Amino acid sequence: MEGEIGDAAGMIWQYLNEHGQTTLGKLRQGTKLSDQLLLMGVGWLAREGKVSIVQQARTVKVSLREG
Repeated sequence: MEGEIGDAAGMIWQYLNEHGQTTLGKLRQGTKLSDQLLLMGVGWLAREGKVSIVQQARTVKVSLREG
């Protein structure tokens, strides 16, 4: 499972690098990841300080951190 999460995190990072800030819904569509792998990958990247997550009303936006 750790390998799958790592692969998912890599796909998420690549998508964000190419497309910039996006919503979880668009990220799901763009990466074709399952909900579980998407959330686990985003969570891992957030814990590592590589992405920021912002909730605006009912929308969750994800973006790469600077630096």
